[in-house]
Amino acid sequence: MNNERSVGWSRREFLTKATLAGAAGFLGLAPSSFAAEPPLETTTIRLIHPWPPGSTARIPFMCMAPHFLAEELLRVEGFTDIRYVEKDAGPPAYNALAAGEGDLSSGVTLGLITQVDAGAPIVLLAGVHVGCYELFGTGSVRSVRDLKGKTVSVPGLGSGAHLLLAAMAAYVGLDPNKDIKYVTRPFAESMRLLAEGKIDGFMGFPPEPQELRAKKIGHVIVNTIRDRPWSRYFCCVITGNREFVRKHPVAAKRAVRAILKTSEICALEPERAARLLMEKGYATRLDYALETMKQIPYGKWRDYDPEDTVRFFSLRLHEVGMIKSSPQKIISQGTDWRFLRELKKELKT
Repeated sequence: MNNERSVGWSRREFLTKATLAGAAGFLGLAPSSFAAEPPLETTTIRLIHPWPPGSTARIPFMCMAPHFLAEELLRVEGFTDIRYVEKDAGPPAYNALAAGEGDLSSGVTLGLITQVDAGAPIVLLAGVHVGCYELFGTGSVRSVRDLKGKTVSVPGLGSGAHLLLAAMAAYVGLDPNKDIKYVTRPFAESMRLLAEGKIDGFMGFPPEPQELRAKKIGHVIVNTIRDRPWSRYFCCVITGNREFVRKHPVAAKRAVRAILKTSEICALEPERAARLLMEKGYATRLDYALETMKQIPYGKWRDYDPEDTVRFFSLRLHEVGMIKSSPQKIISQGTDWRFLRELKKELKT
């Protein structure tokens, strides 16, 4: 999957864009003036759009709504050429960002940590939201410890779901490399296998948990929206190509600002965000989209420290040998929080 498209301005699209840009103004999120800021080094921005691997419906991860809906506010920030580079989520998206095929992306923190560990030229810039993953199990599984000797379905080895489950297992004293058997299956098959009791667990993200609940399949073991410690750490972060950030710091900061403002809109206007996901073709069911917008705590980017997130997850992965670098090395080589620090001062609640 390697599609790149520039965003056009049909009349219908203009009305859609004006809706979100108008929401930004209504909520007091539109910048009053760029007069005090340096000019953009470039008015072109390329966003890596991660899609579920093997997806034919072209429906992305709904939890990443701030990334997918940021186009309107990117224009407010001064970008005139906005390009979406579509890649399968996981390594294909990470590799594309590292190779300079895109400038910014949003992705799962754990997966990006493994890329920094491998030497990829990327930098984590800001947290987007906490929560989104939910671990489901059969009746015989009541806790993460109960997964010892059990089988769990994940989208792929090395995927965000796999890495998060490994971190959860390590946190409770299991060896995720030995104590859990992983199978990789498409969601529809995983759902059927869970219902039939042929697998013991499944790690999902929107809209998968919504569908499992609607069909009364399995039960929730861990909900990262509400269950600690997972609810205290960013599951998804904004990440940039290192060279782009170095050469275009003003553009990088403004792009991050646009995504974080869109996150605010998702938090304060969930109905509006859900409708836009539908209008743009990023969701197929309004009820699932609305549930996602209401449940995920968007707008928390001010409240938690993304460096704590990187340290916590890096430690878990290092403990079980899934990365070689120490947490401090990951932080020093793969993070850049200067834009976030500035935006926390500028975009006060």
